[in-house]
Amino acid sequence: MRRIPLLLAACCFSAAAWGQKPPLLPEKDVAALANELSGETAKRNLEGLARFHRQRGSQGFHAAAELVAERLRAYGLSDVAILQFPADGKIFYGTQRSRPAWDAESAELWEVFPDVITCDEAAGKKPMTEAEQQKAHPGVGVACDVMVDRDIRLLASQEAEPIVLAEDSESADVKSELVDVGEGTKESDYAGKDVKGKIVLVSAQPGAVQNLAVGRFGAVGIVSYAQNQKTAWWGEDENLIRWGHLETFSGNKTFAFMVSLKRATSMKEWLAKGKGHEIRLHAKVKAGQHPGNYEVVTATIPGADPKLKFEEIAFSCHLDHQRPGANDNASGCVTILEVARTLQKLISEGKLARPGRTIRFIFPPEIEGTLALLNAKIVYQRDVRQGNGIMVTGVIADSTNFGQELTKRIKAVVHMDMVGGGPETKAVFHVTRGPMSLPSFVHDVAWAFAEFVNEESYKFAATGEAKYPMVAPEGGKEPLRAEYSAYTMGSDHDVYQDSSFGIPAIYLNDWPDRYIHTNFDTAANIDPTKLKRAAFIGAASGYFLANFSIEDVPPADGAIVTGRLLRTAPVIQRRVESIPADFGVLESNSIRYEHGILDSIDAFAPGLGRELSTDWAKTIDDLVGVRATGPEARGVGKTIFHRSKEPRGPLAVFGYDYFTEHAKAAGVATPKLLSYEGLWGSGEEYGYEVLNFADGKRNAQEIRDAVSAEYGPVPLEMVVEYLRALEKIGVVEQVK
Repeated sequence: MRRIPLLLAACCFSAAAWGQKPPLLPEKDVAALANELSGETAKRNLEGLARFHRQRGSQGFHAAAELVAERLRAYGLSDVAILQFPADGKIFYGTQRSRPAWDAESAELWEVFPDVITCDEAAGKKPMTEAEQQKAHPGVGVACDVMVDRDIRLLASQEAEPIVLAEDSESADVKSELVDVGEGTKESDYAGKDVKGKIVLVSAQPGAVQNLAVGRFGAVGIVSYAQNQKTAWWGEDENLIRWGHLETFSGNKTFAFMVSLKRATSMKEWLAKGKGHEIRLHAKVKAGQHPGNYEVVTATIPGADPKLKFEEIAFSCHLDHQRPGANDNASGCVTILEVARTLQKLISEGKLARPGRTIRFIFPPEIEGTLALLNAKIVYQRDVRQGNGIMVTGVIADSTNFGQELTKRIKAVVHMDMVGGGPETKAVFHVTRGPMSLPSFVHDVAWAFAEFVNEESYKFAATGEAKYPMVAPEGGKEPLRAEYSAYTMGSDHDVYQDSSFGIPAIYLNDWPDRYIHTNFDTAANIDPTKLKRAAFIGAASGYFLANFSIEDVPPADGAIVTGRLLRTAPVIQRRVESIPADFGVLESNSIRYEHGILDSIDAFAPGLGRELSTDWAKTIDDLVGVRATGPEARGVGKTIFHRSKEPRGPLAVFGYDYFTEHAKAAGVATPKLLSYEGLWGSGEEYGYEVLNFADGKRNAQEIRDAVSAEYGPVPLEMVVEYLRALEKIGVVEQVK
């Protein structure tokens, strides 16, 4: 008899049981968390963070870091610190070339019109009206009359909306004509147009056009109306201004202003009328890069177990963003801040036992700050106890192993990036699994709590009654409807789960959000109920993992079974979409992944995962319906690669492309894999996982099969070409 019906029944029974009582944790612990967590407290902190323009290394980021550190101290956490990592454009942290700090003092974009300065104005007297001028100076006027440009209409002000100035803009004081060059990313966009010494109007991001417009054709500045990430609501609101970026390391330094689609359309229509319909602009910018520091706020709740306290469960977010940056990502930061407050308070009051493992909270600049933290050798600490901004004279760590030691301590991460979007944002909340290269049961733990919140919040919305509705007094009453989603890239969870570090990360996130990276990403769109629910899922997951021991294996196994069933349905669907030659590849790699999830328990309870793998092996095989394995490796497919010890980190980082720069220096052409479009993924995702799977055990054929199972069939030759390119730039080595 096949065991699938029994498994399905077990899963359904488990889900029904969770409808009666919470999963994994004792109900008293769940009740304590649900009662203490406050969406309103989180939102008040969010309103504070959203006041700051939080660019890397900037005064605004430091102010936000000080606010977070002050709250952590007030909440009673231990080891509160603002760690500093020098960033000057030369220092590398693994694959991240440190980007110099960037600050903007002021920036204005004016539309100017020609006018006349009369003799009276030149002499400092009160300007005459036109009638007075004609009476005093009939006819042509006098010799001292001068034609000038007057600033008559303010189009953009950095003081009012910091988002209008593109990141990495440089100081300028320029008056010039505006020229529409369309997208601005191709030489053909400039055909027949004289842009030398002028400002170009473009639809692309400033960084995508700067080398061509400024470096090749001599433009002096950029005005961009790049729109938001394309969703169903793309282009719908013409008043949105998108966050813009110039290339940090471009030799063609310039400035760029961001304007709305509505403003740009008006400009384009006027310019299209031809001669006599010119637009002249006056750009005044005081901004620029300078040597500075990545700052990372951190604090802990020390563990109680004499041995396990040296292991850590980390909560992560990213603190940097333009103002207001409410959902992205003040929401994630204030939610883990609320988790910190709640856990510390409940532990101090004796309502929760102190966890065996230490719980750490981390607030870095996105991706680059996390890479600095995990690669750090020398770490500085700002004196936050006095709040006086004085650098400690010594270093708090001077060890070539600092980042590596921290990596070893962290067993799992709960990462939050955009978790508070209310109905206006159109957001869908995701509990996102890790990549197939790093199987882990921690994602099933998070989903167990998310499913519990789904059920309780839906019950409350549908009937008005539920034991744990997780509703904030100032928030909405809609059900959560969280989704258990396959791995997607785009935040610090990519860094933790990169094979250099191998730390499984629970990723809680909203997508889509119609206002991401725009001036409309405001606190008004954030729902306190959503913040409370995200905080509960994160707090319950992190606390459970911080206490995880042998006794927790049976309930965790139940969560894994449920997760396995949810993962199996897409495998069956993908079998229909895939090609016949890869049916076995899809099934065998799915089974390998499920076995890996059971094995991952060993990191918390040594030996138990392997035992479970043996018990459940036949069940998994039956469930997936395995019929075949992948093709036998031949020729270049037998080649084995392993990742080099350095550099550590993913190759797609912030503001710097490690692969492109080093490939160019080595004379390596861009591999076809990086632009490949698969059935379920694209080039960057294939590249990320090919590198992760290069573990010194899998051969090239097996790596090809693994990424094909994850993102869709891909030619072996493309995978080998990419691995050879990585070998030439020193990222991987061939196993002889």
